Amino acid sequence: MDEQFKQHGAFSWNELMTTDVAAAKAFYSGLFGWETEDMSMPGMSYTVVKAGDKGVGGIMTMPEDAKNMPPMWGAYVTVKDVDETARKAEQLGARILVAPSDIPEVGRFCVIQDPQGAVISAITYSEKFTSSPG
Repeated sequence: MDEQFKQHGAFSWNELMTTDVAAAKAFYSGLFGWETEDMSMPGMSYTVVKAGDKGVGGIMTMPEDAKNMPPMWGAYVTVKDVDETARKAEQLGARILVAPSDIPEVGRFCVIQDPQGAVISAITYSEKFTSSPG
């Protein structure tokens, strides 16, 4: 497994939430030459974006609780403990937009808005995820 999934502080994943997954796949595949692989996740479908044979991100339909937001890319940073990261972010003046939550078979994440308004996600990958072949 690539180090960015284990290295605290490393950018590890990028994810597009969009209103039209098929159009986004066609656009980005045409623009960057990305390969895509559809996979089923509990309660949703998800498309993994690959540069060469390496998964670098994903594309998903905008969740119901984000319907008032425009389509957007989000960045994930690997952390050792997402719950502790969320607490520390609040102490440093951030707002927690999505409280630490589990992603089945992947890990635990949260969404943070820094004091200036920029949004970023933190994630702790499960040991099973980081030790899986691939």
